[in-house]
Amino acid sequence: MKRSASSISKATSRAKKPRPEVPEYHLTPSVRDESGEAIWPAPRAQIELARKFILECASAKKKTLIVPDKDADGLTSGAILQKTLVLLGLEPGLISAHLLQKGSNIHDERERVAMTAHEPEYIFVLDQGSRKSPAVIDSPHKALVIDHHWALDDDFPEGSEHVTACNSPPVATSSLLTYHICNELHEQVHESCDWLCAMGTHGDLGNTLKWEPPFPDMKATFKTYTKKAVNEAVSLINAPRRTATYDVPAAWAALTAAASPSDLLKNHSLLAARAEVNAEVERCTHTAPKFSSDAKIAVFRINSAAQIHPVIATRWAGHLQSPKLEVILVANEGYLPGMVNFSCRIPRSARARDPPVNIIEVLKSTAAKAPNPTLRERLGESFARGHKEASGGIVPKAEFEEFMDILEIGKKPEGDSPRKARKDAAPKQSNTLMNYFGKKTTA
Repeated sequence: MKRSASSISKATSRAKKPRPEVPEYHLTPSVRDESGEAIWPAPRAQIELARKFILECASAKKKTLIVPDKDADGLTSGAILQKTLVLLGLEPGLISAHLLQKGSNIHDERERVAMTAHEPEYIFVLDQGSRKSPAVIDSPHKALVIDHHWALDDDFPEGSEHVTACNSPPVATSSLLTYHICNELHEQVHESCDWLCAMGTHGDLGNTLKWEPPFPDMKATFKTYTKKAVNEAVSLINAPRRTATYDVPAAWAALTAAASPSDLLKNHSLLAARAEVNAEVERCTHTAPKFSSDAKIAVFRINSAAQIHPVIATRWAGHLQSPKLEVILVANEGYLPGMVNFSCRIPRSARARDPPVNIIEVLKSTAAKAPNPTLRERLGESFARGHKEASGGIVPKAEFEEFMDILEIGKKPEGDSPRKARKDAAPKQSNTLMNYFGKKTTA
């Protein structure tokens, strides 16, 4: 039976809307200096300072501590730096790595004690995020922070030096920044570390990134190792830190022992970790969202001992669409006792907004609306950290519920639906037949 023209028209109207076009990341306008040169991937003075610091460390022949973040970007940053220091002549026996415990940051006292135990004279903090704080450790040392997370000028440990990409769009990853710094220090850095740079960058910016200016030309790298192998290696290196056991040491050991991405693809420990994480993601990813009363924030609540909340947030950011939606928030109540770990991402449908969505500002401005003015302080230093496009926090459960109350999750906007409002607003006919014939005649 042929369909009528009206049915075809209705089917067409129900067709999926085209996905909004998102500007290519590398096309983000760069900040330029007075001469018109792009300030990328970080201010030149900071880059030169970092190079001098690394050369000084290598020549000093003293105990050195590398403190990389737990993800692909952080771990590859640390691996690039370690290989560079060895190429520059620092004995491998003088280099140690400190990997943070689950739910910790470098400012926690137990981590400061653990770092102090290495008795380092030089400390490199890579991709850990930055905040104003006391010195990395109390004993005498020299510290360099290499980072790309959002930070103010004084958001660094006391007495440390720093180089950051956060104010030089398109913001480079920590691994790319580290590679850029180290590549000029020894001729073998390129051939031994280019694949690590590619891994870390794809780990943070995704595997669809176009390696076009200002990003370096990596055609030769991907011809040697293939993008498929690099992306597979990223997935495997990220897996251990997402497991309930938080086995970051396994990822670090595998990465620093590897000579290429293919070495990681056969690692049984990494493969088992990824299988565990994939199963947990599948269990939790179908959670239904609830929306803030203004429809700008979609909240997914899960309970898992695995660090899968960022994965689920990224997944939903690619699928959930709404004209008003600005932030995807996935809250995990099972990751740390008494705490809620949450990750936020900008949905694809909102990535081309003008002005752009700033998750950090959205979170902070929401907290500022709390009836109790102490909420922002009680949410702690780990609230609204990270990047403008990818933020989150680790906050006490009670304070998180206060934050949810401000958003009015699940509450519909005040007033009736637009359709009902239009119906009610329509003028009613007063001269109907019923009230015409029902009129009483007056004497």
